[in-house]
Amino acid sequence: MYYKVAMIIKNRRELATTKSRDKALQIIEAGIKRVLPPNIMKAAVSYDAPHHAIKIQGDTFPLSPTGRIFVVGGGKASGLMAQALEDIVGIGNITAGMVNFKGGQVKSQKIKTVIAGHPAPDQRGLSGVGGMLALKNRYSIGENDIVICLLSGGGSALMPYPVEGVSLKDKQKITELLIASGAKIDEINVVRKHLSQVKGGQLGDFYSPAKVISLILSDVIGNDLATIASGPTTPDPSTFANAHNVLKRYNLLARAPQSVMDFIEKGQRGEAPETPKTLNNCHNYIIGDNKLALEAMATKAKELGFAPHIITSQQTGDTEKIARSRAREALDNRYSGYNILLIGGETTIKLPPDAGRGGRNQHYAAVSLLAMADYLGQWVVASVGTDGSDFLPDVAGAIVDQNSLETAKDKRIDVEAYIERCDSNTLLEKLGNSLLITGDTGTNVGDVVVYMVGI
Repeated sequence: MYYKVAMIIKNRRELATTKSRDKALQIIEAGIKRVLPPNIMKAAVSYDAPHHAIKIQGDTFPLSPTGRIFVVGGGKASGLMAQALEDIVGIGNITAGMVNFKGGQVKSQKIKTVIAGHPAPDQRGLSGVGGMLALKNRYSIGENDIVICLLSGGGSALMPYPVEGVSLKDKQKITELLIASGAKIDEINVVRKHLSQVKGGQLGDFYSPAKVISLILSDVIGNDLATIASGPTTPDPSTFANAHNVLKRYNLLARAPQSVMDFIEKGQRGEAPETPKTLNNCHNYIIGDNKLALEAMATKAKELGFAPHIITSQQTGDTEKIARSRAREALDNRYSGYNILLIGGETTIKLPPDAGRGGRNQHYAAVSLLAMADYLGQWVVASVGTDGSDFLPDVAGAIVDQNSLETAKDKRIDVEAYIERCDSNTLLEKLGNSLLITGDTGTNVGDVVVYMVGI
């Protein structure tokens, strides 16, 4: 039984200008609804009151008679995860807690929820992490206690706690530089871990000897535990040398703040401790991911009378190249027999110096507009960030079809020019009936793409 929620796509009626578009939007909504934290948490976690034990995906964690439960964490979904956990465990069985999240409607009572900055970390996030760490001394958290850590995509930015000597402003600067450079999320996180006191397994190590159980909603390709939210409760295989190499690879050595370079070089000399390589007190569970959303989308497509096919849940690479390649597969009828093609993952844009407004999902849709131009018949392509924010906080993604292309021709819009300067948001606004608006969904499992072909 899924958690009931109002319409996910707030402007669905405006966007559903054809029956095909309406059905594509229904399929997207089904995917996002499936990965809302209340649905995921209730499927993965339960509380055995008679035995004072927490059960997660078949594993049981009993507490001693004096054992207590604490809750910490961060990520775009952590607010709703905290609310769901209180419903599952009962607020009377949670001693205290604090999580950082991006925003939205959350009704938690015992677990304090802190709205913090994303994608750039801010002072609110820093204060929230400080509050989480303060719980250990305030309550004398020890070996009989359990600390539940709620993690999801966005946790890296939402849980800032820089090392001494690196200011929050400098951490913001290097984050912005890495995002704009086109670096992949795992590369960005390697740098973040080595400028943090909590990332890269350091949060889990801090609460030792208490048992730390992390419930994780993944937005990372392949569900790499060391990458999601920069792996605060996972042993970190990366090193200061790896962090230095990322900055070198993207030509950031001369542009990075001096404090950042000083600390990374200090770590390379062995004058700063490496992130922990083992964590015996930590237990990490992936409870939801992109594949879960795609499976729900496929189920909805079948209900609507379509023949769906999940191509992959691990799409990566340059946004424009991938969009053109997928369009070519549709034009070549590579997936004959299927009329709904579903893809999940997260592509990457390298921005030009004069970049306009947009995000990877909007850019994907804009590129698809031209790439699908030679398709014979009706088609729809929609690309959406499940968190509701496609870099721009008020846009989740976009939907286009053959009618969008006709509108561009009628208005004499130079689509290619907008694509070249990564100004997809302006393009899609000019086309109209293209930008998807959801607001913060309270979840995050990366992006989902729907192709409707042969209809």
